[in-house]
Amino acid sequence: MGAIQHVWVRSRGVNLSVEVSIPTDRPDAPTVVLVHGYPDNAEVWKEVRAQLAKDFVVVTYDCRGAGQSSAPSTTRGYALGRFEDDLVAVTDLVSPDHPFHLVGHDWGSIHSWESVTEERLKGRIASFTSISGPCLDHLALWMRSKLSKPTPRNLWLVTRQLLASLYVFFFQLPLLPELTWRLGWKSVWPKWFKWIEGVSMTPGPRQLADGINGLGMYRANVLKTLFKPRMRVAHAPVQIIVPTKDLYVRSFLAEAAVPFVPVLWRRDVADTHWVIRKRPELIASYVREFIQWVDVDRAPNLPLRMHGGRR
Repeated sequence: MGAIQHVWVRSRGVNLSVEVSIPTDRPDAPTVVLVHGYPDNAEVWKEVRAQLAKDFVVVTYDCRGAGQSSAPSTTRGYALGRFEDDLVAVTDLVSPDHPFHLVGHDWGSIHSWESVTEERLKGRIASFTSISGPCLDHLALWMRSKLSKPTPRNLWLVTRQLLASLYVFFFQLPLLPELTWRLGWKSVWPKWFKWIEGVSMTPGPRQLADGINGLGMYRANVLKTLFKPRMRVAHAPVQIIVPTKDLYVRSFLAEAAVPFVPVLWRRDVADTHWVIRKRPELIASYVREFIQWVDVDRAPNLPLRMHGGRR
């Protein structure tokens, strides 16, 4: 693993903190971009990066409003299209001439779906690995399809996901979520994480700011998309890694992507939402296998749907 280089990238009114590692013996290795979720920053990828950096150019960056990156001044600055702008800005610098492989977790996956379904980055994204972050449009259309056929099973599935997403609707309220972070959730968050995920975490100095700033992602995108979803078809092969014990994104939501992803792998993991921190070796191996298949083994335009074994 080569030294990690830090650079700044300017994108639509914000400065993005970007880190790039290049294998010392393979400077021309394929590029993998890892995008974090909420309320994390790029540090959440530390162990996965260590595994992938032996074979790939690995890029991580603090998303707008998180970590060392600056925050937009309005909620509109957190619209999904702005995150696509950021990905374009970062990859124009680190991989301008070659396609790159994209990996997203939580909100990092949610707004990466925007890039994987918009024409702007068609041909530049070689593959996309989604972890615990469905496309909001796919989710909304899935819910509509279930409610249009209100069988007991369909109603139960929608109800289970809505119950798991109650915090999302809480985040739509003005001021109260910010007040919750300021009055104590910053201290409670590590304890909650330890209890739910079974691993310890130490909040960084910007944890409070990250938690408050990231609320803009929920407010700028969730309700707007749920009430007016778009048809979003992926233009790159997609691998969905499904933590089957995820309390926030239920495993059955993976089926929402099936009608919109011509080339799809599904890999189930018997673990929780932050599986990228708990099992970095496994996640890195799944990413590596998928990239190898896309870059080496896959015949052109060959569709494949694979349901991998649970591990």
